[in-house]
Amino acid sequence: MTLIMGRTQTQTDDSSPLSSRVLFDKYEMGRLLGKGTFAKVYQAKNIITGESVAIKVINKEQVKKQGLMDQIKREISVMRRVRHPNIVRLHEVMASKTKIFFAMDLVVGGELFSKISSSGRLPEPLARRYFQQLISAVHFCHGRGVSHRDIKPENLLLDEAGDLKVSDFGLSALPEQLRQDGLLHTQCGSPAYVAPEVLRKRGYDGPKADMWSCGVVLFVLLAGFLPFQCENLVRMFCKVFKADFEYPQWVSPAAKRLISGLLVVDPQKRMSVPEIMEDPWFKLGYVNPLAISVDGDDGSSPEEFEEVKSPTTPSKPAFFNAFELISTMSTGFDLSRLFDEGEESEAAAVTVFATGATAEAVVERLMGLKEKGVRRVWRVREFKVRVEGERLGVAAEVFEAAPEVVVVEISRSSGDAAEYRRFCEDVVRPALKDIVWSWRGDCNRDTNGNRNVCNGNCNGGL
Repeated sequence: MTLIMGRTQTQTDDSSPLSSRVLFDKYEMGRLLGKGTFAKVYQAKNIITGESVAIKVINKEQVKKQGLMDQIKREISVMRRVRHPNIVRLHEVMASKTKIFFAMDLVVGGELFSKISSSGRLPEPLARRYFQQLISAVHFCHGRGVSHRDIKPENLLLDEAGDLKVSDFGLSALPEQLRQDGLLHTQCGSPAYVAPEVLRKRGYDGPKADMWSCGVVLFVLLAGFLPFQCENLVRMFCKVFKADFEYPQWVSPAAKRLISGLLVVDPQKRMSVPEIMEDPWFKLGYVNPLAISVDGDDGSSPEEFEEVKSPTTPSKPAFFNAFELISTMSTGFDLSRLFDEGEESEAAAVTVFATGATAEAVVERLMGLKEKGVRRVWRVREFKVRVEGERLGVAAEVFEAAPEVVVVEISRSSGDAAEYRRFCEDVVRPALKDIVWSWRGDCNRDTNGNRNVCNGNCNGGL
């Protein structure tokens, strides 16, 4: 987790509204959108990019008094891992002495719950579309070791294009929360959507419990009401333990089969995500999105959490000092594992090289990758470029290390690691070979470019 420590331009006491303030020379705060026990959410504008965002403001003292600071840290860690087109994106986290600020996507379409409440049941094609987007997002979370544990229509938002965005990871679980039996034991979630094994207090598999909640959501989308409805919780839980519910007559047989495969009391017999994705009803019109949204800056690299300079500052690449240059380029002096909290797969999906070309020349060369068979290349900032392939998303950012030394960091933002390695070997290296001084890790290669074993006592080619 990385926090920006700083002060707002206008100092007020903690009880004053945040409207008409500028946070960290970057976000112009707007109207209050909502508030909870420990947090308030404001609309804001990034004064550098012009992008509208939501700023969640959390009171540190109140959170500490309730012993919830670990939960906040876990929520940040989770949201940094899950960057997907159908998940609300965390842009960055900032902090002052008394507040924590989450800068997130501003989702203007409201809750899916409100849509169901106002219009009742949804047409089957629309319900299927939302369910497909939900499963895609949940599948990605599970692949990153994240169990949501509070899937319900209130936590499913709609953007201005009508696409679903999963939100509220406050109750999410990470692998480190598993006990020695490999199961989760914290009872949490919303009673109407919680899986029976969670209620039994004997431990449960997080992804399988999420599948039950997804089944309840699909039922609600198609029926317009909950499958387990009773006047009190005891009777409702009795129905949950037996999966005792009835379908309304308008639900199609194909949809019934899918729901019946999800609302299964025995989690071992419950449908998994791969099985859902092979279901004929689900597959109708389904298009699998890129694993991580690449529309704009994903804010995932530590450098992007540094305090933003004034927008009037002359445009130039971010600066790499000597320590950063050595630690980045040298495989024998890689300190990233001290800070990445075990995310070795992410660290491995980063390629770095040094060059004597100017930053502008490097960006132009990166933009030229669109002629190498990739689908799309565009700038998200003056010195940051996005590349989108059929099954891969890549970000490349240019840094200044010295007046005549530039460092370029290329990282995988979507797609699998094998696809990323092939892209680097077959596209990036050949396209840039005439301007590159040194690639990080080239000490591991022989003169033909094949990998050798390295003992780490090298300088990465510097």
